[in-house]
Amino acid sequence: MGYVVAATHEQLGQRVAVKLLVPELCENQDSVTRFLREARAAVRIQSEHVARVLDVGELTNGAPYMVMEFLSGRDLAEELDLPGQLEVSQAIDYVLQASEAVAEAHSIGVIHRDLKPANLFLTHRPDGSSLVKVLDFGISKAINVDDSALEPAPSLTATHSLLGSPAYMSPEQIRRPKSVDIRTDIWSLGSILFELLVREPPFNAESPLALLAAVVSDPLPDIRERRPDVSPELAAVIEKCLEKKPEHRYQTVGELAEALAPFAPYSQPSVSRISGILRSASLRPLPADKSISSQRTLQSAGPATPHPLSEQPTEALRVQVITPAPVIHVHSEKSTRTDWEASPDDGGRSRRRVVAIPRSTPKRRARPPSWPRSRRSGRPPSVLAVGMPSASVASCRRR
Repeated sequence: MGYVVAATHEQLGQRVAVKLLVPELCENQDSVTRFLREARAAVRIQSEHVARVLDVGELTNGAPYMVMEFLSGRDLAEELDLPGQLEVSQAIDYVLQASEAVAEAHSIGVIHRDLKPANLFLTHRPDGSSLVKVLDFGISKAINVDDSALEPAPSLTATHSLLGSPAYMSPEQIRRPKSVDIRTDIWSLGSILFELLVREPPFNAESPLALLAAVVSDPLPDIRERRPDVSPELAAVIEKCLEKKPEHRYQTVGELAEALAPFAPYSQPSVSRISGILRSASLRPLPADKSISSQRTLQSAGPATPHPLSEQPTEALRVQVITPAPVIHVHSEKSTRTDWEASPDDGGRSRRRVVAIPRSTPKRRARPPSWPRSRRSGRPPSVLAVGMPSASVASCRRR
């Protein structure tokens, strides 16, 4: 689809790599779209295990180009062509490093769909340690994101198209490429680890069609027959990655990393980072149309139960719009009003209660046990927002 040349930035004197489309594809809009989607997907992932995209543009003839960081080394397909055999722990380390990039991609809703040894580039850090970088997000798929530029063009996912490398594609990607989820990348990582250990992919055939049929229906060969030093426990991990049914595989890259950790003790930092990435993603606010607050406003039965103050804020809590409401006197000492909270697009509104304490309240009046005291004065705050994040309470206090 493309080719890469080395170049030098004239102003910075920095060596870079420039990726170009082959001339015959420059007139193909699908190929151009795929090329630009690769750049968009790569820049969203901040991991050191993804080749950085520095710029994109067009040549004078209209052909697109992509400027990337220059990498010195070779891909894992070339590494497998070298004599000798990879140590088991080293092969696992390469897969775990690639899994860091895959985990971050999954955390932002991007599925790679074309993981294979040729797309894993082996280079080195300044201290000499090995560094694996994931390349080519050209056929990646976006899920649960708002960036339509990451979505494949309809023709790229048509039923008659086959996107990916058959030897590393999951059965569901062969059958239904438009409906795959992150578990298709789990299959690919298992296939890569299998090949790194035995120097050939798990399924082979004489023709592409026969290969596709083997992936879909043939049983997985016993890896220990080809590599006896692979333990039965590690073989079981690889077999679980390559289950035909997605629900029988590891469901996340984090689960796979935890399963591989005992076989590569010095790769524990990668396992920890993968777990941290996925844990951080699970704490992020849901999209506005799927937030807890938006779902609650669709329910008309009864008033909403206030959130505890320690609850994580959602997207709907980031913009506060206060509207006037009638004052209701309770024992002539305090008043209530309605606080409306809305998302930036004014959708998914939900109601909260704000309790306002008049400034004339006697200092010695007993406070309800649920009101926190001010750290400085020991008195209750002038306004307490029930069910709102603590950061929002300060913005509602009387000046």
